[in-house]
Amino acid sequence: MDVLARVSEATGVPADLLGGHLDVLAAAGATGRMPDRSVLDAYRRSGARAAETGVPLRSVVEAALLAAELATTPRLPNDGAAPPNLANGQVAGALPALRRAVAALIEGYEDAQRLAIRREEEARREFVDDLLYGRAERLAERAEHFGLRLAESYVVAVARGVRPMAEDDPLADRIERALIGRFGSHNILIAVRDGLLVCVAPGTLGAATGEFTHHVRAGFEPGWRVGVGRPHRGPGGVVTSFREAGNAIDLGERLGLRASVLRAADLLVFPVLLRDRAAIEDLVASVLSPLTEARGGPEPLLATLEAVFASQGNQTAAARRLGLSTRAVTYRLERIRRLTGFSPDDPTQRFTLETAVLGARLLDWPARPLPGR
Repeated sequence: MDVLARVSEATGVPADLLGGHLDVLAAAGATGRMPDRSVLDAYRRSGARAAETGVPLRSVVEAALLAAELATTPRLPNDGAAPPNLANGQVAGALPALRRAVAALIEGYEDAQRLAIRREEEARREFVDDLLYGRAERLAERAEHFGLRLAESYVVAVARGVRPMAEDDPLADRIERALIGRFGSHNILIAVRDGLLVCVAPGTLGAATGEFTHHVRAGFEPGWRVGVGRPHRGPGGVVTSFREAGNAIDLGERLGLRASVLRAADLLVFPVLLRDRAAIEDLVASVLSPLTEARGGPEPLLATLEAVFASQGNQTAAARRLGLSTRAVTYRLERIRRLTGFSPDDPTQRFTLETAVLGARLLDWPARPLPGR
């Protein structure tokens, strides 16, 4: 049995991966000439082929070293083994060539691994883009490669920091590792899209969005917000939940909500209001436009109404929210009643006023004038 066959049997490395290896060592031992660029390129190609076929790097290096060892070991007569390829005097000259050959094998192997990782990352980015933006070509098939079963329901949570997050932000990797460590890679998908950190998790895994929020709270600067969509089924469901999560953050900012975590399920009334924009514009104009006559403009009075509604009508609690005296709040509410004709103490009028105030925040009134007014 020749040397490479014995090496293959001992290490499991195909003999053809080291084809010409012994000749390179023998030539270097006899002449002292090191492998040229074309020879080292051949080693790099062998290393790359080993990586592509799943041969462990350690086995490849072991095979190259074992081949050199066997090529210099004397054989007993009649043991059936081929004679050594290198004479004793040539061994020292072959060692530098062996070092360069092994280095080239490792370089080729690592280059192939890096290329495979880049291709996997590109495929993952493309999949996430297609998943979140509704491009459904072979989506279910590709989803299984990344551990998602799109026949189930999924919920999407997004985190927005004070600054957009970069795609290569190491914080995203840390959060992903933490969530995968707890829930498994087949349950969690983390990605950065449009400056947002996105988490896709099964709708049945309720703890996942809470854990995601925990890591956002620990890693993001103060001022962050998390939006959580509702669970939906299928590829289109992921898109819908993603949009709901982003819209929840937008609504929170437009409405001046204090909560850092905003759930689409808790904000369903606001998209309903906006569906009939003409009606909400008419409500805001009819109910609140008289506040523009107040000294200092309508904003202090709107803030007072918001504080009262948030305090369930408790004027003392509203005053604490605003940093005012209770008497000042009472005065402002009376001013609102006189200007608008609506009082928050009357249940029906309270509902009209609260809806109008919410509509004003959604429309960014009074900073943005109403059409035709």
